[in-house]
Amino acid sequence: MNDRLGMPRRIPVPRRAQWVSWLRGSTSALVALAIAVGAVTGLGAVGFRFLITFFTRMFTGYEDYSGLGRIPSTHWPWLGVWFLLLAPVVAGAVYGPIVHHFAPEARGHGVPEVMYAVSHKGGRIAPQVTLVKALASALCIGGGGSVGREGPIVQIGSAAGSTVAQILRLDVSRVRLLVACGAAAGISATFNAPLAGPFFAMELILRDFAAQSFGAVVLSSVAADVVGRAMLGNHPFLSLPSFAVRSPTEYLLYVVLGIAVGVVGVAFSKILYLVEDACDWLWRGPEWARPAVGGLLLGAVLLALPQMYGVGYPVLENAVEGHYLIGMLVLLMVGKMFATSLTIGIGGSGGVFAPTLFIGAMAGTAFGTIAHDLFPGVTESAGAYGLIGMGAALGGATRAPITAVVILFELTGEYSIILPLMAAVVMAAGTGHLLSKDTIYTAKLWRRGIDLDRPPPELPDLRAADLAVPAPDPLAVDCSLGAAAKALADTAFGMLPVVTGDGRYAGCVAAQDVAEALEGANAPPVISDLVQPATTIGADAKVRDVLNALKGRGGTGLPVLDSDRTSLIGWVTYETVLSRLHPEPGPAAPSATA
Repeated sequence: MNDRLGMPRRIPVPRRAQWVSWLRGSTSALVALAIAVGAVTGLGAVGFRFLITFFTRMFTGYEDYSGLGRIPSTHWPWLGVWFLLLAPVVAGAVYGPIVHHFAPEARGHGVPEVMYAVSHKGGRIAPQVTLVKALASALCIGGGGSVGREGPIVQIGSAAGSTVAQILRLDVSRVRLLVACGAAAGISATFNAPLAGPFFAMELILRDFAAQSFGAVVLSSVAADVVGRAMLGNHPFLSLPSFAVRSPTEYLLYVVLGIAVGVVGVAFSKILYLVEDACDWLWRGPEWARPAVGGLLLGAVLLALPQMYGVGYPVLENAVEGHYLIGMLVLLMVGKMFATSLTIGIGGSGGVFAPTLFIGAMAGTAFGTIAHDLFPGVTESAGAYGLIGMGAALGGATRAPITAVVILFELTGEYSIILPLMAAVVMAAGTGHLLSKDTIYTAKLWRRGIDLDRPPPELPDLRAADLAVPAPDPLAVDCSLGAAAKALADTAFGMLPVVTGDGRYAGCVAAQDVAEALEGANAPPVISDLVQPATTIGADAKVRDVLNALKGRGGTGLPVLDSDRTSLIGWVTYETVLSRLHPEPGPAAPSATA
């Protein structure tokens, strides 16, 4: 079988079947799949950034309005600064109905939905999420929504990875892995941070550091970053000041900073969901109209504090460069908390990753300003504390310290930041853990009754052999195409097992592949070239392993092999598992043949 998979064929259908078989079953195929998902996500990230710029220009006339202050739009100068009141309303009137009718999961900040899909849905994400999320988030940010672009591109990349996996009908473990590849690629392409992307995917999405998974997400991250740099140029994500530690005494200040900003990060998470609850309680109209009506409140915030328009990276840079006094820094920090919370609460679409960095930068710079005034001889400039504050806020809010450390190191490119950054981030993450059992991402799931850290319920001590029903009659490897088609037409399953002449299990043949082969002008006389190395279940597999293997298989089911994985001993489906776990009442398990 393996030799045949490596031999090129001239007739199109069997060659396609071999390629599909390789993509579904080969470990080496993960390399191609990871790179493909990374490249697609990289293109998506570039397109998403252009889309944000396009809508921002359409509303304001500038690429980024947040750092300009209270000036009129060049497109509607007759409105004066009052366009700030109307921009969120117009944007919400467009993306609100789109999200409501086509992809409700595109509402909000995106990452919790990806975490839920990986942990509870086998990684399956609706394909339309990619386009709807891109359009809705770009409109929201371009129309003044005070949210980030990182959460959306993570969801866009994850949806792209899930779509590729579902099209190829990969098993659930590979679906989840390609979702993580898309998430890593999104972070990499957005921040120009190919190392931070994999750690984000492993620490937050997969919540596991398996070697094979890490290799795949690294490849995807690199591919996305190469695409992003090729199309956008090799420019730093942010223009940040240099960093240095003047005195060992400063390490104590960075520890205190980590604790303080950890509190700020948790406060942001609490305010985010308090405002969302308030919006839920106040709103009584249709959901599709909520972003437009709520846009009036957001517009009022923008009139008062135009620095909240959009993502706000120019304002962040101004802060760490020392352009604001303490009072303004505190006002910007509190304003960002409220503006982001309101944007999400009214049904906006965008991330909280960048707002968390923004809030940390304001808090850190304010702390650094005070520290430098008190101890001018032993402390660095306030902007250095702003840099550390960004990582600390991220660690405190997300409780992903590795990601926080790596991403700030990549943004600055300075090794001297590592020790104070690690100290502050660890203290912030620890403070966040003490103050709240949930992170800014898991809190959204917890409010739906979903606890990712809750241990799974106990299942009966049954094995696959106990759950299996008799397997359908297998086909011989040299069975004719016509006989295989008749057998598949008479079975309740979408595929049948195939055995060799000595009765050893060789794989499965799918009804879809046989049907497509029959349509070909040069159909093969026997099914040997159509046999796939489908996922199998060992006789000793436990109930939970059986359920994990069945995810994404629908009613097809899977073959159960003996302990040596050579002989077919039965067939298992969701119905057969349920018939054993809940024997009465309930329909009987389907027979092996229709």
